[in-house]
Amino acid sequence: MKSEPTVHFDPSAFLSTPGPGHGIKKYGSGEAIFAQGDAARDIFYIQAGQVKITVVSRRGKEAVIGILSADHFFGESALNGQRIRLSTATAIEDCTIVQLSREEMVNILEKEPRFSDFFIQHLLSRNLRIEEDLVDQLFNSSEKRLARTLLLLANLGNYIRYNPVL
Repeated sequence: MKSEPTVHFDPSAFLSTPGPGHGIKKYGSGEAIFAQGDAARDIFYIQAGQVKITVVSRRGKEAVIGILSADHFFGESALNGQRIRLSTATAIEDCTIVQLSREEMVNILEKEPRFSDFFIQHLLSRNLRIEEDLVDQLFNSSEKRLARTLLLLANLGNYIRYNPVL
């Protein structure tokens, strides 16, 4: 049974206040938030700081999948039934992270349309960023990729978009 949405639900207020099924935790630089192979039970939201997502192959080779900053979700694959983490999330500076249980996330997505819209926008922007990264990798020189990466790390990623003419 689906409950009625809250009249003036604010996703930002919800994510900044601990409650049943979600809490807020601080992580120091270099501290693991979760590790590859851990159980995938929670979804995370970055309030402050930056998080590095990496994977390690069976041969020990590490690849950086992404660097995420404030106002980004990660670990959301727990929502689609993934039971084991396929990557490691590590704070690359002091971070404040909201941890939502899978059950709480499903409940709030079903109950609150404003939160669902907020989360879908996150997923769409992440998908666009992955597409831009792939195009960048395929078509740009290493110098242009480095410049784009430095701009993204400097939090200018919201202002740059891939332009195949560059």
